[in-house]
Amino acid sequence: MENSSSGRYPSASLPPAYLTPGSSSFTDFLRAQAPELLPSGRKLPEGSHVQAPHGTTIVAVTFKGGVLIAGDRRATMGNVIAQRDMKKVFVTDDYSAVGIAGTAGIAIEIVRLFAVELRHYEKIEGVSLSIDGKANRLAAMIRGNLDAAMAGLAVVPLFAGFDTEAPDPDRAGRIVSYDVTGGRYEENQGYQAVGSGSLFAKSALKKLYDPDADADGAARAAVEALYDAADDDTATGGPDTVRRIYPVIVTITAAEGAVPLSEERTAAVAEAVVEGRRV
Repeated sequence: MENSSSGRYPSASLPPAYLTPGSSSFTDFLRAQAPELLPSGRKLPEGSHVQAPHGTTIVAVTFKGGVLIAGDRRATMGNVIAQRDMKKVFVTDDYSAVGIAGTAGIAIEIVRLFAVELRHYEKIEGVSLSIDGKANRLAAMIRGNLDAAMAGLAVVPLFAGFDTEAPDPDRAGRIVSYDVTGGRYEENQGYQAVGSGSLFAKSALKKLYDPDADADGAARAAVEALYDAADDDTATGGPDTVRRIYPVIVTITAAEGAVPLSEERTAAVAEAVVEGRRV
């Protein structure tokens, strides 16, 4: 039987690799067919060190019925602010999101590939990956970036997801952190932070975290934590009410899935935090 695409467009026949059954992993497919397109497929000269924009602080907080992940907007390159409004939190599928710290360009590329990986798996298998499967796939991608990490191009993501199979929907929010080697660590205390301002953000969350808070309460705690991080860490940007640059926040619940908080709601939360800090 003639392939319909080649019949309709004679010059557009697909390579055999696209028509051959294989792994449900898009990353494995790419590694076999075009490894140079993978983030880990680019080799750096030995001993090289590249100066590149870095994302800074990401926080994640569970709440009753879901989980939230938020990130500041500043990217730095050495002692210079490379960008003031970088987006560092991304929805990766219906029930998960990832925030990035570390080398921004590579991190964004890995997260985009991760999102494609999840969609590819769902199309091939007919079901979504489990929450643990998603976390493990991301760990493998981070591990693949180890050579670049050793050259100073490290990527440290923070994964947040809603476990649709959890016995208690009120406690179904999950947070997983990683190290540069791809080691994954699930957080059971209900909050986590990564990046240069993480020490200050976690100290704030230790006092502000409420497991029975709703999404609005969790958003307020996350922005308070980012504000504290920006107060003491030069690489973290706080809410900028003059330029109207506010953190990016994504909430994940059973009813709505992974949804970015609207700019209006984020602005309202951030401006309330700033107003509350006025002396």
